[in-house]
Amino acid sequence: MTDATADLPTEMQRSSRDLHELRTALIGWLQGRQPGAEVGELQTTSATGMSSDTLLFDASWDGTTEHLVARLAPAAEDVPVFPSYDLGRQFELIRTVGERTPVPVPRTFWHEPDRSVIGTEFFVMSRVDGLVPPDLLPYNFGDSWLFAASSEQQRVLQDATVDVLAHLHAMEPLPFLRFDEPGDTALRRHVAHSAAWYEYVAADGVRSPLIERAFAWLDEHWPDESDAVTCWGDSRIGNVIYGPDFTPVAVLDWEMAGLGPRELDVAWLIYSHRGFEDIAHALGLEGMPHFLRRADVVERYQSRTGHELRDLDFYEVYAAVQFAIVYLRVNARSAHFGEREMPEDPNELLYNREPLQRMLAGDYFGED
Repeated sequence: MTDATADLPTEMQRSSRDLHELRTALIGWLQGRQPGAEVGELQTTSATGMSSDTLLFDASWDGTTEHLVARLAPAAEDVPVFPSYDLGRQFELIRTVGERTPVPVPRTFWHEPDRSVIGTEFFVMSRVDGLVPPDLLPYNFGDSWLFAASSEQQRVLQDATVDVLAHLHAMEPLPFLRFDEPGDTALRRHVAHSAAWYEYVAADGVRSPLIERAFAWLDEHWPDESDAVTCWGDSRIGNVIYGPDFTPVAVLDWEMAGLGPRELDVAWLIYSHRGFEDIAHALGLEGMPHFLRRADVVERYQSRTGHELRDLDFYEVYAAVQFAIVYLRVNARSAHFGEREMPEDPNELLYNREPLQRMLAGDYFGED
């Protein structure tokens, strides 16, 4: 860790659940499906992700051992990032993507909607080993396997990740991913869904004038929409497990999936890196400016799909708005867990505050 990053968090608490109690309940539940099953110790992971609780464990039955992951909806008292967690929807999406596309996803085992089993809805899938670009501290800060990789290896990872989007978007859109919010197009419903999400976060008394101004900007700069496709929603490399050849072996975290223009996923992939670059530059770090550049991502995607991407400035602003909502919520959660003080100005909770301001002012894009 450098002097510039010494005060940044390397861990963030996500859950207050008792692992011993969870394991006891999980054993009883699994033995109802696989008599005589044994469950090893539960482990949590903080490598990436800020939303659902993730539990890692081994389970044995019928002479075999499976390496498993349980995804749990967060407890209400743990300040959830999203207003609701439809884990059945996620489970069905992962299963469908695995069956209909070349996108690598974990094998799905069970979905349990009964909240009385362990206190919340959950599903179980296979655990996939590999490397994940870290969020804390971000992979581009200089102390990660991806930063240390060669430029050729980084480009392999970049191109292979773009190909994931191309494969996913080629699948026939899944009707159950349609958002229920009002709107005459998929993008209108998508933005309305995000606006409702912001109001859920703000209901706890943490409103951001900047986020609200950004939603107004989006309405004033609405693009001509392309056809709706199945969008991953959280299409960033921190949600991918990579193998030793730097290609994806598992695509994770489908909580934000929905129907919308393909530009949603492409812009999110670009901005999720660019946002980390903004933070790195503010800290005086080298970063990875050659990685996930818009021009390179667009060229790769268009060559794989034949679809021309349009209005990416709009979609990157929209990505920045959604990231700002995440920052608002997770930093408020950190204050809830006593990891930080709550500032008087909620905008100070937004790690991308200054770049988002420049986006709205029209002097951000064209810098790479």
